[in-house]
Amino acid sequence: MTGKKKIIRNQEKPIQRIRFFVQTLFAGLCLWIGVEFYVFIRYLESGGTTSYFSRPPGVDGFLPISSLMSFYYFLSTGEIQKAHPAGMFIFLGIVLMSLVIGKSFCSWLCPIGFISELIGDFGEKIFKRKLHLPRILDYPLRSLKYLLLGFLFYPVFFVMSNAAIKAFLDSPYNLVADLKMFYFFADISQVSLIVISSLFIFSIVIRNFWCRYLCPYGALLGIVSLLSPLKVKRNSSTCIDCNLCAKACPSNIKVDKMKTVWSDECTSCLNCIDACPVADTLEIHSFIPKRKKISKKLAAIALVSIFIITTGIGILTGNWQNEITKDEYLQHHKNMGSYGHPTGTEGFKKLNEQTLIEKKNEISNSNKN
Repeated sequence: MTGKKKIIRNQEKPIQRIRFFVQTLFAGLCLWIGVEFYVFIRYLESGGTTSYFSRPPGVDGFLPISSLMSFYYFLSTGEIQKAHPAGMFIFLGIVLMSLVIGKSFCSWLCPIGFISELIGDFGEKIFKRKLHLPRILDYPLRSLKYLLLGFLFYPVFFVMSNAAIKAFLDSPYNLVADLKMFYFFADISQVSLIVISSLFIFSIVIRNFWCRYLCPYGALLGIVSLLSPLKVKRNSSTCIDCNLCAKACPSNIKVDKMKTVWSDECTSCLNCIDACPVADTLEIHSFIPKRKKISKKLAAIALVSIFIITTGIGILTGNWQNEITKDEYLQHHKNMGSYGHPTGTEGFKKLNEQTLIEKKNEISNSNKN
């Protein structure tokens, strides 16, 4: 006959209030960037006659494709493109966060993730419980975000040459990608409005619908997070099998069945640790260089610091604001309706071919001279 486990109550304060504060602060920053960008747009629309606000570089963070291409180009050549340089540093900060402390950007800083959480909370109040899709639907739908990620990765990493990437990043279309993004939402089409409304409704019923099934960046960060040395670890000897950790997990991970949480869906929100009623049962552990417990506050400080330091490097090195002048922006704004996008793989192949022809012409002209 086995004796009862000695239960020591978990007295550690939860981290969720701090996480909510960080989320709110970052969402407020994004909102301020949006206001500044709107004032900048109004300046362009007036032809330069209204009060001028400089373009906020932080808007680059909402250009994921351009940021990804800039980051890959930097890795390939060591050169920082000047079209949207802030985007590359924001992207780098997000990736480093995931590499060190799991998919933490999604649950600590991402404004879309924050909104999804609020919508999910609203849905739980309506239905009085969390609703989940059956596995037969959940697993295939979760693969969609990886397909979308592959659609983004394949042209950049396997089709386009460095010269073609540079040509795209320097193209008039990419220079005004932020302006086009603004007008996409300002003059939103009926189809786009229906899609966004549908995502909102699905997110009420199924928590984090966009993040779980469709976000390609979430897919990328999930893959990177598997390399993170910090994982949530469960001590099975003190676990009382109360299932509270699994119930608290917004990603539906069966934390109570795992010794170590290895999952691309884990966002390092630390809800499971806060929910655990027994001391020293669920903890953040470092596997490199040695097994060591990491406090929740230290993890929170670290993940925010990684993002601030990375973006700070971009600011301090003068690689934050782009080099497009006011006059150039006014001219681009006037002509941007004629700027087309190279669509799909064939478009990128044509860009490759065009770049090669231009290089051959440059070499030919230099030889003649």
